[in-house]
Amino acid sequence: MTSLRVGVIGAGVFGGHHAGKAAASDHAVFAGVYDPHPSRAAAIVEKHGGAVFDDEQSLHAACDAVIVACPASYHEASVRAALEAGLHVLVEKPLSLSHASADALVNLAEEKGRVIQVGHQERLVLAAMGFFDIEETPIEIEAVREGPPAPGGRAGDVSVIWDLMIHDLDMAAKLMGDGAEVSARGEKHHSDHIDEASAQLAYEDGRFASIRASRAAANRNRSMAVTYPSGKITVDFLTRQVVNSTRHPIRVDVSDELPDPLGAADEAFFGACLGLADTPIPGRVAAEAVRLAEGAEESALKSIG
Repeated sequence: MTSLRVGVIGAGVFGGHHAGKAAASDHAVFAGVYDPHPSRAAAIVEKHGGAVFDDEQSLHAACDAVIVACPASYHEASVRAALEAGLHVLVEKPLSLSHASADALVNLAEEKGRVIQVGHQERLVLAAMGFFDIEETPIEIEAVREGPPAPGGRAGDVSVIWDLMIHDLDMAAKLMGDGAEVSARGEKHHSDHIDEASAQLAYEDGRFASIRASRAAANRNRSMAVTYPSGKITVDFLTRQVVNSTRHPIRVDVSDELPDPLGAADEAFFGACLGLADTPIPGRVAAEAVRLAEGAEESALKSIG
């Protein structure tokens, strides 16, 4: 197989982005879209080609792989159905909404011999910046990701923990390793779910991560500070400023090397399905982010009472 028949489940903003990547790829043939609102699927098909499918099963029959870009609360069911149909799966974060189900999905993919990749493409950004070249293990991480409510209530089916914070939970797990104990606090503002949360990850050896996320802030803030035994790296992702007292070189502007992180992640998925390379964001490691998010969600809900 030299090209992959790829379909998209979900015709929202990210579904449209993924459809465009598949349609433009030399390694993929864009098969089309399923969405419960056919007019939304038709708009993507009009732009990128392919077909509008009446249900997920008919989409499966026309594909070798699917990209799951529907709301997070439907991820588990859509991923499982695709895997059971024998397809490779790229799913937008989170993989699912419980650690038990995330593990079950990864196990199913392994049993079927299928690729399962999760949309934590910020791992590719950190890799391009040079963080994964640092041999030291961080002793402390602080991360902030906040902004105003999303237009149209995007991701309103889940809390900010599953919507935004999970990116930094995944980043902390990648840099600091598995096994952290999680505690969190949260507040509801404009939705039925937690809109603002702060989480603490504590490791047995005393290492620590503090992560804050909000979709109820007045202004955008996206920053992180990583402390190593040799010093500290502070990054403001909005202004692209870095303060670095370590001996390790870090690049904040990676636009030349990685101009399109989503496109790079999709291409990596297509290549993994074709056996050209391993996926850079496998489901097994993404399941740790689900474990942390689940723990943060449970703890934050208790803080609300």
